[in-house]
Amino acid sequence: MEPEVLLETRGEAGVITLNRPKALNALNLDMVREILPQLRIWAKDPAVTRVIIKGAGERAFCAGGDVRALHDLGRAGHVDQAVQFWREEYVLNAYIGSFPKPYISLIDGICMGGGFGLSAHGQYRVAGDRYMFAMPEVNIGLFPDVGGSHVLPRLPGAFGLFLALTATRIHAAEAHACGLATHVAHTAAFPALEEALCSGMDVETALAEHCIVPGDGAFAAHLDFIAETFGEKSLPAIFSRLEDAAGAGGAHAEFAATCLKAMRAASPTSLLLVMEQMRQGAQKNLDDCMRMELRMVSRVAAGNDFYEGVRAVLVDKDNKPQWKPARLEDVNPADIAHHFDPIPEELQLLAPGA
Repeated sequence: MEPEVLLETRGEAGVITLNRPKALNALNLDMVREILPQLRIWAKDPAVTRVIIKGAGERAFCAGGDVRALHDLGRAGHVDQAVQFWREEYVLNAYIGSFPKPYISLIDGICMGGGFGLSAHGQYRVAGDRYMFAMPEVNIGLFPDVGGSHVLPRLPGAFGLFLALTATRIHAAEAHACGLATHVAHTAAFPALEEALCSGMDVETALAEHCIVPGDGAFAAHLDFIAETFGEKSLPAIFSRLEDAAGAGGAHAEFAATCLKAMRAASPTSLLLVMEQMRQGAQKNLDDCMRMELRMVSRVAAGNDFYEGVRAVLVDKDNKPQWKPARLEDVNPADIAHHFDPIPEELQLLAPGA
């Protein structure tokens, strides 16, 4: 069998290749347990001056964590094993955020969930022609984790909350415009860029020589509307603005209706968790966000909606989840607050560069 992740040193670069192309390079616990120790070695190796991470195949950088496996563990009564994956994944995410050398993600293809966690906290994020990003966790009864509570609230114009609540898919130009991607390059330029980075060329110089300036992106005409609507402080207020815009027949009517349709299909509990995690995450550093997210996911893994969402989307594929509660107004605020309460085993993170 092919290794699920390839770890090699080429020139001055440590190179990570996610190597599950048939599974869209979905991240599993074995991969996490290979990547983190190697990053710690490269952090201390003076011959390695930068790290590159990429995905094998043409379809995906990393389409997320292996949520089907986590669903199966939880359904079989092994919730602790499912939470252990998130625990170790979050340690890796936080370590990437404190990695002491340039960390360059070459993202060409799908980047969701776990792929976001492997790339978003690094210094450089290069989007290719096939780049497609989304955080669709509200559709499976989860929330945008792997550090989403740190990154998304910091995107300009409430764009991060918009992405989190609607699970909207974006491409390279939109990612660059909002800051999720630091650079954009044509797919054909990726091999030469990687070679330049491995050769030891100054990272900024290599990026400047191989990257392009993208256009405005698909949402340029809606940015002010997104900022005003998703800048509201409560979920009912966001829904109200969207409903008003959808019924007004103006320039944003169709866009607002699309947002409404997406949010009405999502888990009500997840939507409310997103609102609170974004509020709290905006005030926390990455490490504290990861600790918060482990508290949250520990409660999600003991609940209903994650398993129901994965069943509906990935197992039975009927796309008819039975959320509990099924309506926003029936979600108990105390239940949402409980997701953020301390847990017996809080997340223990590595010291920066350790």
